[in-house]
Amino acid sequence: MRKKRSQSTERKPRTDARRNRERILEVAKEAFARSGANTSLDDVAKQARVGAGTLYRHFPTRDSLLEAVYHTEVAKLAAAERKFAQTMPPMEALRAWMLLFVDYIAAKHIIAPALNTLIGGPSKLYEASRGQLSGAIEALVERAIQSGEIRKDLAPFDLLRALIGVSNVASGADWQQSAKRLVDILITGSRPAK
Repeated sequence: MRKKRSQSTERKPRTDARRNRERILEVAKEAFARSGANTSLDDVAKQARVGAGTLYRHFPTRDSLLEAVYHTEVAKLAAAERKFAQTMPPMEALRAWMLLFVDYIAAKHIIAPALNTLIGGPSKLYEASRGQLSGAIEALVERAIQSGEIRKDLAPFDLLRALIGVSNVASGADWQQSAKRLVDILITGSRPAK
């Protein structure tokens, strides 16, 4: 007699299904940045080289696709913290993550008009990501403090707040380069006094 698989057991998605989903998300990110909330989901499917049914199976609504694009970007940033912490010295890892955060803010600015069309606005979406981002920078700063490369009185959220502040005045075409220069200034100012 064959055993029934319990309903709570989840199968991992097939490799091709995972690749399709990732490709859809990447194409959708670019499409939302280019065309905003009115992006044609059929065009997204076509550019991702999948059928419309595949796109709608993964993302039944435009809002679910937008949310997934945003969550994917946050997840990449959180995963980068773990990767950098394992492969780089503490200050290098912190700097690399902060530079990546600037890129994340740039992507967020690009898709923000589309995110603003979500029912209820993007505030719940942003709120959900706050914990992941705070946790990532807290871990990196704590590691740098323990190594003695950063001041003990530094609050991790202060670094994040400084980067977010720069992004809020992102009016010029070169704001992203300016923000990346600010990362080095913040890193230098975070070192212990000699």
